[in-house]
Amino acid sequence: MKPGFEVTHRRYVPHAHAHYGGDLVDGAYSLGLFGDVATELLIRTDGDEGLFAGYSSVEFTAPLRAGDVVEATATLVRVGTRSRELAFEARVVCRSAPERGPSAADVLDPPLVVTRARGTVVVPG
Repeated sequence: MKPGFEVTHRRYVPHAHAHYGGDLVDGAYSLGLFGDVATELLIRTDGDEGLFAGYSSVEFTAPLRAGDVVEATATLVRVGTRSRELAFEARVVCRSAPERGPSAADVLDPPLVVTRARGTVVVPG
């Protein structure tokens, strides 16, 4: 297990998750994705789901909207005896384009970074 190891998940953001006007999705959605990628990363590196201890920083840099395809990545930054520091990034890779039609969408190149965070997880000793 070395720093730099990463895991990425991708998922469609359903319209049922729109929480605010303009189909905006609350920031907690990204944090939930970060928990999921952290879990897989720990299973792969430590053979255990581990537990999230906390975030040292969270930045919401752009809106996440219903109809987006979002990609969440966890990268192993530091390995302690039982703790692991992870860097997280959520990026929109596809976004709906309702002005062109009800099912129209675009691939975003480059992807739009919507959330960045740093967090610490712990595994059994």
